[in-house]
Amino acid sequence: MKTFYGKPVDSNPVNEFNSYILNGGFPRAIKFDSMESKRAYTKSVIDEIFQKDIRRRVHIGNRHAFESVRNYMINNFGATTSIRSLENALKQSGIQISRPTLARYIQVLIDAKILYAVDRFDMKSKRPLNGDRKYYLADMSFYYAANTDNRVNYGPVLENILYIYVRGKNYSVSIGRIGNLECDFIMRSPDMEYSYVQVAISIMSDKETEDREYRPLEKIRDNYKKYVATLDPMLQKRNGIEHINLIDFIKSGGDF
Repeated sequence: MKTFYGKPVDSNPVNEFNSYILNGGFPRAIKFDSMESKRAYTKSVIDEIFQKDIRRRVHIGNRHAFESVRNYMINNFGATTSIRSLENALKQSGIQISRPTLARYIQVLIDAKILYAVDRFDMKSKRPLNGDRKYYLADMSFYYAANTDNRVNYGPVLENILYIYVRGKNYSVSIGRIGNLECDFIMRSPDMEYSYVQVAISIMSDKETEDREYRPLEKIRDNYKKYVATLDPMLQKRNGIEHINLIDFIKSGGDF
């Protein structure tokens, strides 16, 4: 999109990747040069979604309560969340909302394509885990336009970007639990091919980090492909598990 609009492209893809994280993927935001202008534009788009699209479709009786739920869900993207944990978090802030209303507000955000809900799956019993889900943002700008903090928590951010990428390729996605371990993503391609993916910023810093990311995949006893996706420039293989650089993989249009 930068090339399309005649904007300079940084020769370092890591810098462009970080810019994408902070500024989001709304194409017209690229026309603005300063981060302040980009944020102002993105915030105006987000406000229009909430003020016009959602309010036109859905009756929101308690606007303050809805905004509290919206802010909580956006600020906790990528975290395992249940209606109960959301209810408790809001109670601590002095906000009382019934669970049916909370469920309705979350569904409003999903229907408006602000959030995507990802179910968790117990790989031992082969059953979904009711109640607990992870929620990812349709665009990272929903978070950064609403927050002044530019620090990047790469864990949920990289998960979010990879999730949006594979959803754009029409993959089905869930989160796997293996005993007390978690597999970040179980993916099913349109061709019904399965794969398992762990996501981390790096596995090169120490052996403990490497083991933590590989351990869930090594416990899976089938022959489907397994990947560890990081930002590491140097890649390795371990027990048949493929290590990929997330930026290069997405740039090349890779499939799992």
